[in-house]
Parts: sequence; structure tokens; C-alpha cells
Amino acid sequence: MIRKSAMITLCGRPNVGKSTLTNKLAGEKVAIVSPKPQTTRNRITAVVNHGETQFVFLDTPGFHRARTRLGDHMVNVVRQSVTDVDAVVLMVEPIPNIGEQETALMENLRENGVPVLLVVNKVDSVAKESLLEVIALYSEAFEFAAIIPLSARTGEGVDTLLEELERFAAEGPQLFPDGMVTDQPDSLLCAELIREKLLRCLDKEVPHGVAVEVTRFSERDNGIIDLDVTIYCEKEGHKGIIIGKGGKMLKHIGELARRDVENFMGTQVCLRTWVKAREGWRDSPTQLRNFGFSSDS
Repeated sequence: MIRKSAMITLCGRPNVGKSTLTNKLAGEKVAIVSPKPQTTRNRITAVVNHGETQFVFLDTPGFHRARTRLGDHMVNVVRQSVTDVDAVVLMVEPIPNIGEQETALMENLRENGVPVLLVVNKVDSVAKESLLEVIALYSEAFEFAAIIPLSARTGEGVDTLLEELERFAAEGPQLFPDGMVTDQPDSLLCAELIREKLLRCLDKEVPHGVAVEVTRFSERDNGIIDLDVTIYCEKEGHKGIIIGKGGKMLKHIGELARRDVENFMGTQVCLRTWVKAREGWRDSPTQLRNFGFSSDS
């Protein structure tokens, strides 16, 4: 029975492994993952029941220097997500150097006064000696409640992290029902799975300028889901790249996405995609609102 709960924010620079850890904690895919920076654009909630405690993890966008209004939104999501929570997990890579993103995050966290745990991710990729150097460096820079080396990819150290976080759980009612792993609607998760495939299949600036909108999400009597999706790109010239010669790229993206969506939904999915251009949508307050992003700086 759940007797305690804790709200925990995961933060860090882009591509440090926050979404990989979120999925590992949730036990299924609730956050998309790609090697490209700024994959996560909004805060993603993962609900994890561990013993008598229900953890609510908030996976945030990578903290970076914003260059667009969308970037401003993502940075604001991080700043807002590290306040009014029970603890914050700062994730870093096993590199013996504190970058400007980590420095800025630590300054912000120091002002908030929230307990902060340091997670050194990707420990399966480095020698123990260099890991000790990283831990020593961060220990001098900030007073962490705990420092946990782990591998979000393999799961090594994840149980230790949960045990450390138990200290910050408070007595109280269960926040989410049993079996619920995220508060994201199915349509949004499907849109994100499609955007993940765009990030993985396209190069350079093209994938960063795409947004995915679900225009139809309905279930037939036989259980098949009809999913109509419009992919918006930032420049007219990008449409041809996304569609590809003879439609091959869009077909490939659709096949990969449909496979993931069917695994997630547990049923057959009829996926239809369209591509449209909306010039400069990442800097348009109106378009950002249309796509569900706040335009406030």
C-alpha cells in the first residue's frame, strides 16, 4: 500500500540521459530519446511505485542557452520545475569538468534551497579512477544531499537512487492510481513517438524545426486506432527532405513510428501523415501556443 509520496525533478544539460533514466524508472517508454540535443521540449511525468512510496518524476528539457522562443519556453520549464518539489536530481556526465550549464543550474538550485542529489550517469563508459575525479570536483562545487553513480542505460545504480530519494518522501495519500505511469494523454505520446523518428532519421537543422500535431485519434469497433498526423516543418524547403524522393523518407518514418505506436497502444494502428510548412514557428508566439508551448520568456 502506498503511504508516502515525493515529487522529484530530473534536470541537466541536453543529452545527459534524463529521458533514458525516466523510461528506466517507469519501466516503459514515456519519454522519447534521441542523440540530438533538445529532444525533450516539455516536462514529462513518470509515476513510479516503489514499496510504500509513490515517486512522481519530472523529466525536463535539457538546460541550454536559448536561441528561439521555443528555447525560452524549454529553459523556463526547467526553472519552474526545480521549485516546489521535494528534491531535485542533477544529472551530469562522467567528465571531470563543470560546464556553464551545470554551473548555472547549481546557482539556481542553491537559491531555491531544495535538496539536490547528484547523479553521475554513464558510469558503464568510464574507468573508476576518472569517476572519482568527477565526484570530487562536484563535491567541492556544491553541497549535495547524496552522490549516486549510475547507468540509465543498464539500470546499474537505479535502486540506490530510489533508496536515497526515500528520505524526501512525505506521509500522504497516493497521487496517481495504480497502473498509471504517466499523465500524458495517449495522443500526445503518439505524436512524440513520431517526432522521435523524425529526429533519428533526419539530419542537421531539419528535425529541430518540426512539430507534430495529431488531428485524428479514434478507435474502431474492432479495436484498430485511426491516427492522422500533420508534421509541420519550419521552412518550405524542408518539406521535400522530410517526404524524400518518391515519398520514401516519409514512408520509412511512418513505418518506424507505427511500430512503436502499436507497441505502446497494444493494438493495430492505421497511421496517415501529412507534411506542411509553417515558416519560423519556433519564434512565433501564436504558433507556439497552437502547438501547446508557452511563448512567455
